[in-house]
Amino acid sequence: MTPFESTKKRREALSALLTDPCEEVRTAAAEALERLEGIGSLPEVLEALKKGDMGTRIRCLYALGRIGGEEVLPALLYCAARPEEDIRSVAVEVLGDLRLPGAFAVLQERLQDPSPAIRAKAIAALGKFGKSSLASLLVPFLDADDGLQDAEAVTALALIGGGSLEERFLSLLASPHPQTREAAARALGRLRVT
Repeated sequence: MTPFESTKKRREALSALLTDPCEEVRTAAAEALERLEGIGSLPEVLEALKKGDMGTRIRCLYALGRIGGEEVLPALLYCAARPEEDIRSVAVEVLGDLRLPGAFAVLQERLQDPSPAIRAKAIAALGKFGKSSLASLLVPFLDADDGLQDAEAVTALALIGGGSLEERFLSLLASPHPQTREAAARALGRLRVT
């Protein structure tokens, strides 16, 4: 039985909801159908990822994110270590969105990536895991002073409960980088009051 056949009953039920009077229900049904379509085409997505041009490969990485699940992890982990910066960047982003435990070590490795943009993506991705134990890995990036890594570090640390970093966040309100000031302002609004 193919993935398409195994989801036929769900597809039929969801298709009927595309005409539901409630917009939110229609949207949810459309998103669910899109995900089911991706599941049915995983082999095709993986093939296009191997053989496609750069644009196709990037679209395939995003498609893997929509498909989700452990079955997409090997391809995403491989792409997170590719020499092409664009491929690494999207793979790291998608891995963060999926928050699969098997991606954790690779995302930590990307904190040492030669590209500041990919380090920033890795910081953001790790922040989505919500683990307070990550604070020690992310705090050094508050000193990046580049408007990218420091901004992502502030955001990630606020997400994982960096309440003890209030003074650091306050100091970043004076950063020369607007992205960092914005992230610090938002983070200060999210911190729990102690």
